[in-house]
Amino acid sequence: MRRGMGGFASGVTVVTAIDGGDPVGFACQSFASLSLDPPLVLFCAGRQGRSWARVRAAGRFCVNVLGEDQVDLCGRFGSTDGQRFAGLDWERSAWGAPALPGALLRVHCSLEDVHHGGDHDVAVGRVLGLDLRPDGRPLIFHRGRFGLDHPQPATAYGWGFGDRWG
Repeated sequence: MRRGMGGFASGVTVVTAIDGGDPVGFACQSFASLSLDPPLVLFCAGRQGRSWARVRAAGRFCVNVLGEDQVDLCGRFGSTDGQRFAGLDWERSAWGAPALPGALLRVHCSLEDVHHGGDHDVAVGRVLGLDLRPDGRPLIFHRGRFGLDHPQPATAYGWGFGDRWG
């Protein structure tokens, strides 16, 4: 299953929160927009993950969408090292969660709901605010590697929004 699903290219995010006064976060590939009205997003997190338990307890979080120049942040937050924020210059957002520097998009959320899905939880977040970096390319993960070999031209605006697909 893991190998097969690795054929689906995805963006890379870091989900962050403040729990007990301390910053916490983890790398996450399974992030998506869920609804425009109301504005909802979702991500999936391993049910046994220590960081996910702390993000869940915090009740508010930030999804930091990484740019292609942020492979180091993915490595930092994808590791089992508990010192993920050590030496990292981050800021607390107006909604209380850590906002990582240089992220292409920062989606500030409150935890709306959690659904069980096998060995993962599906977390639904209500979007409270967005910070969008006007430039940069996303960090893509595909078949166990970062990046794509052959970028394609941009599509017309509006393609892929649920009004046509679903």
